[in-house]
Amino acid sequence: MKKEQVVNCQFSVWYPIFKQHTIKSLILPLPQNVIEYLLDDGTLVVSGSDHNTQQTHTNNSDSDAEEDVQAPEFPEFTSKVLEAINALGGRVFPKLNWSAPRDANWIALNSSLQCDSLSDIFLLFKSSDFITHDLTQPFLVCSDQDSPDPPLRRDVPLHRTSDDVFVCLFPAISQRDYTQHYQHLLKQEEHILHAVQEFFSQHIQYKFLDEDFVFDVYRDSQGRVWLIDVNPFGEVTESLLFSWEELTSGGEVAQQQQDGPAFRCTTSEVTVQPSPCLSYRIPRDFVDLSSGEDAYKLIDFLKLKKSQQEDSEEEENAPQ
Repeated sequence: MKKEQVVNCQFSVWYPIFKQHTIKSLILPLPQNVIEYLLDDGTLVVSGSDHNTQQTHTNNSDSDAEEDVQAPEFPEFTSKVLEAINALGGRVFPKLNWSAPRDANWIALNSSLQCDSLSDIFLLFKSSDFITHDLTQPFLVCSDQDSPDPPLRRDVPLHRTSDDVFVCLFPAISQRDYTQHYQHLLKQEEHILHAVQEFFSQHIQYKFLDEDFVFDVYRDSQGRVWLIDVNPFGEVTESLLFSWEELTSGGEVAQQQQDGPAFRCTTSEVTVQPSPCLSYRIPRDFVDLSSGEDAYKLIDFLKLKKSQQEDSEEEENAPQ
């Protein structure tokens, strides 16, 4: 996977090509001051709300004091976002150049990626490792690391809300939400294969900028297929119910391509798995403790346990 392939999978690049076959969306350039705000670990206030002053704290380990701070304001960007939300029906699904903040939906009040205000979007973006990766390390696993990074324009695509169902990693088609079992999928395998292959041959093939790529599609209740997303063909993209060893040249699935795409879905309740995004709900301090990456946190934790044990012993020895 090369940097150029990653650039070609940006939403702002492929959306104009396939606009008629995907969800109605609007693309807003992300100003530099907003990027700096999203990457600022010390600022936990959520800008874009109705209240300018909110509670926050800094990352200074020497002080646990909370203080009132002024939330940064972006009046021009705020106005554009609100106009876009209204134009798309009042609720939107936000993402960045490549990723949606799927790992941060737990922090939203409705546990959803549906947003109706800029503060909703900022809360998800500032809480998402996926978004941080898009902003800071988009070319991390590319093979041409020695070449200069291509110029990028950071964008915020806002979509009408929808649910994607399948990811097509030709020569394979996988259920997108593989953590759930949907009984009808296996029964409709032939219809799904035909619909997706026909959609690909009529609307996608030879029109995308690269030969190798992965695309997400949604098949609605009428059987119509919609393009949801395009991603690089490489390990940076989830392979879901397949492995990249199977899909790449020489792999078992790749060798069987002449028989048509392989199709996989979760076949029973027994094979249902927890969402991989659940791990992002664990506080970072707990992760550091469990992995031993932060010795000071471990020392503080042991001191706390010792103090609790001493308090317990004092209570037991106290006269009744």
